Amino acid sequence: MGLTGIALLIFPAALVFSYFGVRLIRDWSLKRGVLDVPNERSSHITPTPRGGGIVLVSVALAFYLLISFLYPATFSWGYLAGAVIIAVISGLDDIYSVSMIWRFLAHSLAAFLVIADRGYWHEIVLPGTEMTVGLGFFGTILIFLWIVWLINSYNFMDGIDGIAGVQAAVAGFGWLGVGWLTGVNDIALFGGVILFSSLGFLFHNLHPARIFMGDVGSAFLGFTFAAMPLLARPNSAKPDTLLPLAGVVFVWFFLFDSIVTRLRRVFRGEKVWIAHREHLYQRLVSSGLSHSFVSMIYGGMTVIITASILAGFAFPHRFDGVIIPLVCVVTTAFLLYCIKRRVLT
Repeated sequence: MGLTGIALLIFPAALVFSYFGVRLIRDWSLKRGVLDVPNERSSHITPTPRGGGIVLVSVALAFYLLISFLYPATFSWGYLAGAVIIAVISGLDDIYSVSMIWRFLAHSLAAFLVIADRGYWHEIVLPGTEMTVGLGFFGTILIFLWIVWLINSYNFMDGIDGIAGVQAAVAGFGWLGVGWLTGVNDIALFGGVILFSSLGFLFHNLHPARIFMGDVGSAFLGFTFAAMPLLARPNSAKPDTLLPLAGVVFVWFFLFDSIVTRLRRVFRGEKVWIAHREHLYQRLVSSGLSHSFVSMIYGGMTVIITASILAGFAFPHRFDGVIIPLVCVVTTAFLLYCIKRRVLT
């Protein structure tokens, strides 16, 4: 059976399992009283079931094992072990509030396992040019920081209805496209699984949300999207020079928001490790925009820049030089909109 035939079987299955799995978790949470009670930092006003992310984790890893059975040479023990570690520590944090140091150690171990299994980039090529930047051993440090940062950034960005699920669906679509265009079938299938399982979750999470993802889902997605370039690299039938950039672009506005927010808080002398409501997306909601509208802003901007990456893979050396300028233009437009809404004041 070819890639299309397999996709037609597993993508609808991922959607169905996710939709009904989240519904079961929601019913169980309501019966047991496992609810996220609003506080001064919350963006919701009524107690809401949480833990829907455990379904995303279960569906994604179950299908990852199936895909690995179909394509044995592409299996990554480092990713699977790291994903389980992230899911366990984040699930415990949802229930018991695990200390920051234990979470950091778990995130670091997960990053180390992926790097030990899949390696790292020794050099990168600047898109649209022939310039190569050697990284040497610094490549290891860079990948480590990338993985740990994105795990936490994705978690921080899961603060309003729909935003984390929309981002996951768009990024999943991006990796589906990359895998298809480069001939890396396992990445195409796994990206599609993330896309359709996220859509199944979104039926329950769009505003007003009937269940939340929780850290178990958001941290897992952050780890997965951080690992995707490494998972695709050893198997790519075409040059992999755009893979690192694709990894960044597919989650760019989550990264951008987390970086800008962290810098603003540092400059104001605030304790950056304390929970807050200062992210740009949270301030946009506070300015009067709906959860759905803000989630669609982030999703729409990501769709635009994702299209440029896919064009770069489809037509090598013709659209590569457009990617970074387009990201800068869309980011600038977003900043101007934030200024207009007085979000950056």
